[in-house]
Amino acid sequence: MLQTLTLRDFVIVDQLELDFVPGFTVLTGETGAGKSILLDALSLVLGERADSSQIREGSNRAEISALFRIDNSQISRFAGWLDEQGFPLEDGGQSLLLKRTIENNGRSRAFINGSVATLAQLREAGDQLVDIHGQHAHQLLLKGGAQRELLDRHANLLPLASEVANAFKELNQSRRLLEQAENAGQDIERERERLEWQLEELTELSPQEGECSSIQSEHDRLANGAKIISGCQEAMDALSDSDNSVESILSKASASISALAGHDPLLGDISQALESAQIQIDEAVHGLNRYLQKLDLDPERLVHVEERMQALHSAARKFRTEADALPALFLETADRLEALTASQNIEALRAKVNAEELTYLKLAKQLSLKRSKAAIELGKLVTQAMQNLSMAGGQLEISLVSLPEGGANGLEQIEFLVAGHAGSTPRSLAKVASGGELARISLAISVITSKASFTPTLIFDEVDAGIGGAVAEIVGNLLRQLGETHQILCVTHLPQVAAQGNQHLKVSKTQSEEKTVSQVTTLGRVERVEEVARMLGGATITDTTRRHARELLEQN
Repeated sequence: MLQTLTLRDFVIVDQLELDFVPGFTVLTGETGAGKSILLDALSLVLGERADSSQIREGSNRAEISALFRIDNSQISRFAGWLDEQGFPLEDGGQSLLLKRTIENNGRSRAFINGSVATLAQLREAGDQLVDIHGQHAHQLLLKGGAQRELLDRHANLLPLASEVANAFKELNQSRRLLEQAENAGQDIERERERLEWQLEELTELSPQEGECSSIQSEHDRLANGAKIISGCQEAMDALSDSDNSVESILSKASASISALAGHDPLLGDISQALESAQIQIDEAVHGLNRYLQKLDLDPERLVHVEERMQALHSAARKFRTEADALPALFLETADRLEALTASQNIEALRAKVNAEELTYLKLAKQLSLKRSKAAIELGKLVTQAMQNLSMAGGQLEISLVSLPEGGANGLEQIEFLVAGHAGSTPRSLAKVASGGELARISLAISVITSKASFTPTLIFDEVDAGIGGAVAEIVGNLLRQLGETHQILCVTHLPQVAAQGNQHLKVSKTQSEEKTVSQVTTLGRVERVEEVARMLGGATITDTTRRHARELLEQN
C-alpha cells in the first residue's frame, strides 16, 4: 500500500508530505484547489512523462517520492522482479521507494530504492502497485479495445491474450514470406545467381580467419631473409665468436670480482649480477643458434606466399571489402544464399504457415472459451450492481462477435451491450447509455473488476461524476467495502461518498501577492463536519447543513 507521498516544488505545492492509511481515503476540496495535482504527482512517480512546466515557478527542480509498504502476499510476486532488475527491497524486505525529479531544462530522472531506474522500469513497478481509474474512464469504456482489455484483465487472461497476439504476429510474418516467395520474379533469381557466383569464388579461395595478418608476417620474414641471417650472425660474433666478444670480456670481469669478493663481502651482490649476466648472454647465444638452424628461407615458399597475398587482395578489391574481412564475407554469403534458398522453398514455407495457423487457432480457441465464461460471469455481476445504482431492471451483456479470419486480439470482437430498464433489448453501450447511466455502469464495472485485482492500491478520480442523491450513498458504500480488501483513494465532490471514508484529506489553496500555494490537511472529526457541510451546502454553511453532515458521518 501507499504509505507516504512527498512533493517538493511541484506546480503550486512548495513542500508537502502526506501519510496514508489502509482502507478508504477520500480527497475533497473546492474546484481548482489542486486535487488533480496530487494524482498528477503520483502518476509521474509511477512513470508518466514529465514536463518542465510542472516545476513550481521560481524553482529549479521538482521532486516527487512515494513510499510503499509491501505486504507478505506481494513479496513473493514482487521480490523476483526487483531482484531481476537490481532493486533490492529495503527495511527487511517491506519498503519500496519510488522517486522522480524534474529539472527546469526538461530532463527528468527516476529512482527505485535509491538506484537510478528507467521510466519503463518505473512504469512496470507502478503497474504492480497502483491502478488509477481516471475521471474519463466511462468515456474509454465506449472503445472496443478498452472493453476487451477490461474483460481480459478481470478474468486474468492478459498472459494468454499476449500469447495469441505473438502467435498471430509470427503467422503473419510467415504468410508475408510465402506471398513474397510466390510473387518473386527475376530479381530474386538474379540475386541468387550473384550469391552463388560469389560463394563459388570464395569457396575456391577459402580465406581463413587471421590469415591475412599471418601471411603478411611470413612474407616480411621471407623477403628479408638475407638481412635477418646477416644481422643474427653479427650478433653471434659480438656476443661469443670474436676474440673481444662480450662473453669473453664478461667472463674475465666476473672472475676478477668473484676473487675480490673474498676480501670484501660488499662485492658479493656485484659478483652475482655478473654471473647472471653471463648466463643470460649464454642463453641468447644458444637461442640465436637454434633460430638460425630452424630458419627456412625457401625461395619457392616466398613465391607461394606472394601469390596468396595477391589472390587475397585481388578478391578484396573485387568484392569491395578489406582482405582481412574476406572470411566473414564468406560465411555471410553462405548464410544469405541459404536463407534465400529457404525463402524460395514454397512447400516448406506453406508447411510452416500451416503449422503456425494450427498453433494460433489452438491458443485463440482457448482464449475464446475462457472469455465466453468470463463474459457471462462479469455481465451478471455488473447487472446485479446496476440494480443498486438506480438502474432497476437494467442489465449488461458482454457479446463475443465472431471474426472469421481472426486477428491479433483473438477470434472475436468484444462488445458491451446494455439495457437501461426492464424489457428493453441490450444494445451498444455507446448508443444506449446516457452520460449519467454510463458513469454509473463504469463505476460498477470498475468496482467489480477491482475486487479481483492483485494491485493493492486503487485510485478513483471523480469516477462518481454525474451521480447524486441515494445513488451517491450506495457508491460510497461500494468503495468503502472495496477498502476492506484494497487501499482506496478517491477524489470526490459528493458528500455522501466523502462521509464514508476511513481517512479524509482536504485540499485547499491559499493566495498571496507573491504566490499561490496548494495545501493538504488530514481532517479530524470536527473538521470533517465542516467540510462535508460545505459539500452539502456550498459557500454558506448553516446549522442545518452541519446537522446533516453530522448525520452522514454518524451513519458511517
